[in-house]
Amino acid sequence: MRPIERLGPADLVAAMVAYRDALRLHQEAINRLNVYPVPDGDTGTNMALTLESVVSEVDGNGTGAGPMAEVCRAVTHGSLMGARGNSGVILSQLLRGLTGVLAGADEAGGPEVARALTAASNAAREAVLRPVEGTILTVARAAAEGASAAAGDDESLLGVLEQSRAAAADALAHTPEQLPVLARAGVVDAGGTGYLLMLDALLTVTDGRELPEPPPGDTRPAPQSESHPWSDESPAEEIEGGLRYEVMYLLEAPDDTLPAFRDVWAGVGDSIVVVGGEGLWNCHIHTNDVGAAIEAALDAGRPRNIRVTDLAEQVDEERWVREGVGAPAAEPDIGPPPRTAVVAVANGVGIGRIFRSLGVHHLVPGGQSMNPSTAQILDVVENVPSPEVVLLPNNENIHPVALQVCELAHKPVRMVPTSGIVEGFAALLEYDPEAGAEENSGLMAASARRVVAGEVTQAVREAAGPSGPIRAGDWLGLSRDGIEVVCDSVVEAVCGLLGKLLQGDHELVTLIEGEGAGTPETRRITEWLEEQRPDLAVEVHHGGQPLYPYLLSIE
Repeated sequence: MRPIERLGPADLVAAMVAYRDALRLHQEAINRLNVYPVPDGDTGTNMALTLESVVSEVDGNGTGAGPMAEVCRAVTHGSLMGARGNSGVILSQLLRGLTGVLAGADEAGGPEVARALTAASNAAREAVLRPVEGTILTVARAAAEGASAAAGDDESLLGVLEQSRAAAADALAHTPEQLPVLARAGVVDAGGTGYLLMLDALLTVTDGRELPEPPPGDTRPAPQSESHPWSDESPAEEIEGGLRYEVMYLLEAPDDTLPAFRDVWAGVGDSIVVVGGEGLWNCHIHTNDVGAAIEAALDAGRPRNIRVTDLAEQVDEERWVREGVGAPAAEPDIGPPPRTAVVAVANGVGIGRIFRSLGVHHLVPGGQSMNPSTAQILDVVENVPSPEVVLLPNNENIHPVALQVCELAHKPVRMVPTSGIVEGFAALLEYDPEAGAEENSGLMAASARRVVAGEVTQAVREAAGPSGPIRAGDWLGLSRDGIEVVCDSVVEAVCGLLGKLLQGDHELVTLIEGEGAGTPETRRITEWLEEQRPDLAVEVHHGGQPLYPYLLSIE
């Protein structure tokens, strides 16, 4: 293929599709570069989902054959609305800067692309309050500098892109020298790795070269089905039938193992859909036995991208929308909406019940490993009937998306920067429905800061901790300052974390049980508290949150 000399609108669309495909291809490899051992919304997943939204926007609006400005608007809007997590938000800013320059002409040659890459780098840095080197920002700046240098010597589009990629790859290789945490883990930056793939996608469109293959051991994600047979099912019907959880995952398994796999699933659930072939299957089931549904996959092959959804929470969401935002089922006549409503991001039926009892009007499903997009939160905020909204993200990784919602909403919206569920609970103690969002956000933020928050979870990967190496499977006790304790059991982690956080003037400890918390474990924790601090009041609530067996609140 002879290299193209100028990038037209159809070429930009093709580059976005190729970038989406590259992120899908490398998603798991990028996720494994994450150095923090706590389960979260991984970089590869968030970047891939952001590009899925870009491609959907371009395809859905039929802009592929339109003028460059129209394509650029679709790319910008799609990335903005689909941004997930910190990496997705930064990527959306990079794409916004890139297309802001490209939109100015019907075609772009080498010099124009160099300016676009520079604008992308600048836009991303401006969007980050405290830029850190050794991250995607470093790689983006190197890409821009390489492109600018090439444009001065060789104005060809291919020459600019090749030199830009070489500079970016060199900067990526040196990111461990700038971030000690990367050096300790022996990896390069995950976000920068994802951004490098955009340059690969542009080169694929420019001269037809193949996208780079992921490191050995990775496999392509299953093809996305055009429609899912279960998409129109009512969760309420399934709950009435007694099946509470929806389990979905991709299964790598030989085709001849699937009959036995289906037989096992037939005994543990309903609404079963297994599609795919040639060793890769997309599996869906409604069940009450999540463990058995996943163990069946382990017997057949290797499951990945496992997602468990509590259907009871979906039923609650449908009921809130149907009966009126914030309306308890037993009190359908709630009168006019308050001046300021509260929207909170959370997961877990018990967590949702507590939030509603404290005055939250609508929940957006999401949390540590389930980062909702800008569009998902914005849609809820816009449909709340109150004229003003306070937003509780309850997770640091959701803060950037929540800030974008505040900017995009057509009503006053203020974010209270809650970093965990218990901070969200504490913030609501100062909520005044008849005060404005601005006044509420200040008082609620101060209340959130007064509580001492803790979380206990299990390490999902090896990492270097402040007290030594962390193994996958270790139990971690976390505070606002990071990892406080590393233990062999969940009880040891909770007690160890309490020992670190409790002060003499504290009066109340609240334990919120999540998935994995059992009555024996909770009893041992409360007995330890009674022995160590008999003066403390202790409350236990069931939250049902995934990944975190215990959340702690100390006051």
